[in-house]
Amino acid sequence: MLIFEDIHLTLNGTLIRELALNERLISTGAIFVCEDRTSNRYRLWSINDEYPAMQRAAEGGNQVQVEIWQMTVTGLIQVLEMEPPGLCMGRIELQDHDWVFGVLGENYICHGMKEITHYGGWRNYQNQVKD
Repeated sequence: MLIFEDIHLTLNGTLIRELALNERLISTGAIFVCEDRTSNRYRLWSINDEYPAMQRAAEGGNQVQVEIWQMTVTGLIQVLEMEPPGLCMGRIELQDHDWVFGVLGENYICHGMKEITHYGGWRNYQNQVKD
């Protein structure tokens, strides 16, 4: 029998605190750990202004604001099943060069979308769009 421990998950979009889908995350029993930033190797796109998609970049990257959440593997599966197609699980490098599992966007959903890397994160972008 396999026994799984809780894992840390890096999030950068609508699941983070005070945003549209955070309750979905909370309902899985996830616990907020901390705010952080990625290394400066990431780019961020707005997918139809509904949610972001982040990708690791060979060039032109920047730091992106993220949140780290602790959750069970069962909770992780529940969250991933609710994510839109094109968002997937990967490993994300944080500013301190630690690697944590997180949600990334596949190339096809970013193609032709508005790049918002210069905002530094989804929350910053959303705040600018509202103003």
